[in-house]
Amino acid sequence: MRRYGRVFREFFRACLVEELEYRSEFFGNFIASFFGLGIALLTIHIFFYQTDRLGGWTYGEVLVLLGVFNTLRGWIDFALRPNMPRLLEHVRRGTLDYILTKPVDSMFYVSFRHLVFWRLIDVALGLGVIGYGLYVERYVPSAADVLMFFVVMTASLLLIYSLWMMLMTTSFWVVRIDDLSFIFDSFFDTARFPGSMYRGAVRFVITYVLPAVLITNTPALALLGKWSMAAVLAALAVAMLFLWVARRFWRFALRFYTGAGG
Repeated sequence: MRRYGRVFREFFRACLVEELEYRSEFFGNFIASFFGLGIALLTIHIFFYQTDRLGGWTYGEVLVLLGVFNTLRGWIDFALRPNMPRLLEHVRRGTLDYILTKPVDSMFYVSFRHLVFWRLIDVALGLGVIGYGLYVERYVPSAADVLMFFVVMTASLLLIYSLWMMLMTTSFWVVRIDDLSFIFDSFFDTARFPGSMYRGAVRFVITYVLPAVLITNTPALALLGKWSMAAVLAALAVAMLFLWVARRFWRFALRFYTGAGG
């Protein structure tokens, strides 16, 4: 574990040096992130012009949920989005050969080699929206609430990583699909709103099959004091299960990789 910590620090340092060469982009990216969040807030305002609750959630609670969603998306765009689509190219071009020969776990390497630091802006903005939502809701989280929030946020990140990794691992068989990430984005966008607002088959899928509701709703509820130890343990168990499946699926898929030589 310590060894991989050192490797990640090297990835971090190399990517930071590279990104500092283009500092002027930071301000443009900041404006883009701020504008995107503004549109999301405007959408929520429009909903609440017609009702005082959205799927049983108040305005302040939905703001907390949006903040959690934006924070998670910031972490995704910081570490996962720069790497996952590259796996498709590695498999297609055969350059995965070079990664497999490196003295580091291949799944770790393809997952965290490239980092985009300006995306951490979205994390900061998301935390700001969470704070504003709690202010609107007039709720001050207890120490236990905050602790449970960090626990389930960690579970959510593990779950996101596992689901996306399993999806991109299918590139070993379907290398002609240009952007598998679009499928993940469509799935993740459903987590922007309360799960209780969905009905029928859609609600069943995003709750039990691809647990998008677990990813954002559970951390938001934890921070609002609406958590239970059973729900927290369930979130951790689901995240660890999906991580184990993603790892096994990766090792299975490597058997079908033919390399640059065909």
